[in-house]
Amino acid sequence: MGVVLLAFRRTAEALLSPVEARFAHVLREEMKMQGTSVSDSEFRSWERSVPVVARDLVEAGLGQVEMLIEYKLPMTSKRADVVLAGVDRRTGGDAFVVVELKQWSRVEVWEDNPSRVVVHNMTGKPKLHPALQARGYTDYIYGFLTELANAPDALHAVAYLHNADRGDVIDLYDAVEDARTQLFTQTTRGAFVEYLQDKFAPLPGRKAADRFLNSEVRPSRKLLRHAMEEIRNRDQFTLIAEQRLAYQLVLDAVGKSRRSDLKTVVVITGGPGSGKSVITLSLLGELAQRGHSVLHATGSKSFTQTMRRHVAGGGQTAELFKYFNHFTRAEKNGLDALICDEAHRIRRVSNNASSPGRGQRLQIDELIDAARVPVFLLDGQQNVRPGEMGTLRRIREHAAARGLNVEHVPLDEQFRCGGSRRYEDWMRKLLGLHPDPPERWMGDDDYEVTVVDSPAELESALRHHHENGRTARMTAGFCWPWSNARKNPRTGRPELVPDVRIGEWERPWNVKDNQGVGDAPPSDLWATHPGGFGQVGCVFTAQGFEYDWNGVIVGPDLVYRDGKLVTVRGESRDPALLSPEVSDQEADVLIRNTYKVLLTRGMMGTLLYSVDERTQQFLAKLQR
Repeated sequence: MGVVLLAFRRTAEALLSPVEARFAHVLREEMKMQGTSVSDSEFRSWERSVPVVARDLVEAGLGQVEMLIEYKLPMTSKRADVVLAGVDRRTGGDAFVVVELKQWSRVEVWEDNPSRVVVHNMTGKPKLHPALQARGYTDYIYGFLTELANAPDALHAVAYLHNADRGDVIDLYDAVEDARTQLFTQTTRGAFVEYLQDKFAPLPGRKAADRFLNSEVRPSRKLLRHAMEEIRNRDQFTLIAEQRLAYQLVLDAVGKSRRSDLKTVVVITGGPGSGKSVITLSLLGELAQRGHSVLHATGSKSFTQTMRRHVAGGGQTAELFKYFNHFTRAEKNGLDALICDEAHRIRRVSNNASSPGRGQRLQIDELIDAARVPVFLLDGQQNVRPGEMGTLRRIREHAAARGLNVEHVPLDEQFRCGGSRRYEDWMRKLLGLHPDPPERWMGDDDYEVTVVDSPAELESALRHHHENGRTARMTAGFCWPWSNARKNPRTGRPELVPDVRIGEWERPWNVKDNQGVGDAPPSDLWATHPGGFGQVGCVFTAQGFEYDWNGVIVGPDLVYRDGKLVTVRGESRDPALLSPEVSDQEADVLIRNTYKVLLTRGMMGTLLYSVDERTQQFLAKLQR
């Protein structure tokens, strides 16, 4: 596999030399070779902003300071504009400054959120405060570069608005609260030059840059202590039966991997609500407490973002929660443990391609290679997208190809759906995921199933629970278009489009991205924020979550014909299922798995409605 560009590296003097006059073109080509597209605005910002910093360094007598341009933060897709690397003027040790560059000239703090700013003459959503952005990068780097573990004062952050007058961005200074973060403008350029002279000695920075770029990448002990404090003391994580067995097996495997240099792959399988995520968080807290390097990863944005917010509290511990595609360059066995939650979401490759390119590894191999003990928690009937290849069989095959032992722990207990084994069996038979045919719902003291006559009745019943202190959500198969938010012509504010239309009833899907619209929360908070009730959730937002009362609208992609439920691929609006590379058989499995995910979100009960008349009649006959 080719080396991924960590940074475009030049000294300040070299960058300003005639030889480097086209540095932005070279950088664009290098990033293109790595599969990263560069917009015209980003290209122009390199040409206009980066030389400004280089000239300031040369004026400060610091022409040999190294500039690491577009530095890629480890295990993320984020890039810092510039990291300056040199010799600390006071200590003689390494010194680094993360510089976030902005060409903005007039900026105000957004009244709804002081961490966001509104840029004059720039449309779109409010932007992240540049000083907070730079500080966030330094916090992240400290959390993962072992080279900085014993150098708490080596790394600083700067936001440089080199086209702005100080008076036109004065509001932004209120958020600059600590000595490690500074904000400079065009009219305070002299202060920036003095700041650089105070930080760096007029000596070459190449050795500091070497150490920074070649540092081992793993969670720092400080970060692991934060994780232990945030996670381990949560009393809701109680393990029983097979959960305890799986938990102890992983702990023993991690201990043995250090003592005997023995690598083990652990696979924990179980259906919805069998306790996989409880095991995950218990392991994360315990391994962090023991000082082992451990990370959590999923393939779901909603699930990862919720873990970062609700488990980690949005603080430093959030850095332990990654995505599966963050391990393309991970050091082999660099972690003690990598906990892959929702591992059925593992894709074929870590980019968006359908098959590996030349020299590119499969994602499952990247994850196995990343840790001494890779742990996979999965449900083989929750694969809902083409290219998802997280199954017990495939993990065993890829581990065997490396001569690795696989320990498998199946979880039989059911904690979701009120612990109702009867409901899980009934639902699997209904969807054709069980050898036996569909059967009448005979009732269960622990779980309620109701077939309603209309989507309005479904919403009304869920609203009753919602207003009485219970969590409730409605979901649907992906059988309607999913529009971007539009501007209300009367108010000028963005609003969601009611795409899910059934007769006179209409509601919007959940928000598409990570910015809320009106009272509707961002997509990753739809299942947990009270404002999520008014939208219809899709499988990608609901997967991995649970709520008390669950409403499911069965779309025209799953209908009752000839004595059984059959899938109708042509009724799906999922772009992935429109690909000719996806066979009808694979599409059939994915649609059934989608409804399995949707039907297993409720803890107390599920309400069902089908848009197809014959299917609705069939469901009604199955109801007790």
